[in-house]
Amino acid sequence: MRLDASTLRVDRLNRLVLPALLAISSWAAAPAIAQTTVAQATAASREEQRQQQVRQVRPENYDVARFPVSEANVSHWRNILWTTAIVEPQADYVAEAIAHIVSLTGQPGLSNGQRQTVDMAMQIGTQLYFSNPSQYAAVGQQFLQTAERSPNPEWVAMALSALVKTGMPPEQRQQISDRIRQRFANWQENVYLYSTLREIAELDRPSVMPPLQDLLEWTIAPGQLQMYVLCRSNRGVLCQTVLKDGNGEFVRQGGQLWSVPLLLRSLHELSWNFTRGQTPQGIYRIEGTRPADPATFRAYGAFSLVKLFLPYEAGVQEFLPGQPGWTGGVAAYQSLLPPSWRNYAPVQQSYWAGRAGRSLFRIHGSGEDPGFFTNNSRYPTAGEWNPTIGCLSALERYDAAGRLQQADMPTILNTLSTLSGERLQGYLVVVDVPGDANTPVQLNEIEAALAGRSQMASGQPGR
Repeated sequence: MRLDASTLRVDRLNRLVLPALLAISSWAAAPAIAQTTVAQATAASREEQRQQQVRQVRPENYDVARFPVSEANVSHWRNILWTTAIVEPQADYVAEAIAHIVSLTGQPGLSNGQRQTVDMAMQIGTQLYFSNPSQYAAVGQQFLQTAERSPNPEWVAMALSALVKTGMPPEQRQQISDRIRQRFANWQENVYLYSTLREIAELDRPSVMPPLQDLLEWTIAPGQLQMYVLCRSNRGVLCQTVLKDGNGEFVRQGGQLWSVPLLLRSLHELSWNFTRGQTPQGIYRIEGTRPADPATFRAYGAFSLVKLFLPYEAGVQEFLPGQPGWTGGVAAYQSLLPPSWRNYAPVQQSYWAGRAGRSLFRIHGSGEDPGFFTNNSRYPTAGEWNPTIGCLSALERYDAAGRLQQADMPTILNTLSTLSGERLQGYLVVVDVPGDANTPVQLNEIEAALAGRSQMASGQPGR
């Protein structure tokens, strides 16, 4: 399908985008998006927002004697741990506090509030340990103790995943994995242990990705648009998005594949099977949008969010057209994939993430300055895109005066609506493509796969 000025009409753009803009009272009423100004996006406002976080990084706020991990201090630790994720302070007192909280993974009888604090400390601890294993060695030691001794299978899996991600030697990871299988006789029935141990085993025997053209030519459900988000294994580089309409034709503009870059990196560096982790590979149902909200401008930007659903996730109306909700096990999920992809473990991640209870995935922008997140500096190739805690991040850029300079959400919303109508339904498929891990997937790689498909269809070799 080819999109041109007559297809992507200005009136549709106004209907989708301008209500979101006008909902923010601080913005000037103007017909041109570039003239819109947001007070929260000015350089002064952003600097103050950043300094508010930095000022909280003080030894007294990490004092576990003053703020013990209890029901009474859940709000304190939620705030401080989130601040820690933003600032990534390199300080001994931070390492000691996080290590202390993680040490509670072996303690029985924790209250709900205590478990919430430990959960978040495990997530932020993974991020900190990944950022500087030497500075946060105490956290790494507690991860090791958790993997070896905790009775909580989710925390065991998360600790092992963090240790492996940060360079645990193959022999040691195999030994710990074997001991975990012995400690948890039913480990295959626990989604966290099963998915983590299976992924670790794949490090030594990696699956070979099936032909990309098989995935690109496949139709999940007749008449439904399909968006493909093609990434590298290094989620610190941008992913490439292409789109196929309900007739199975790839959308093109000016002869080139329609494409929008997205970032699929988790702020916390967590694996895909944990809450707030990386965006899983696999199939998502696209179903509707969530309106922009001025109260969440910094987190989600000024435009509507595209809603994505995993198998098993509550709230989806029809994962498959005509079939309410989601029914079926992994075999039903595999049947949505081309035959050559059905046994390829990485593309099943969205299924297992749904089984694990992950939810609320969205495609959205961000009103935060990229400099707000310290760890963005480790990923210079991602430019001005911000990390998320599982969602897919689109570019949204403002100048020092708070004027919107560039945003990709209007393009995404407008194109999806043009292809699927007001209900905005279809599928999104995320897959990591082999190649230089530090270089985004290029459109010519996708074109080559499509050419391979055409050659196969005409009897020519496809690879």
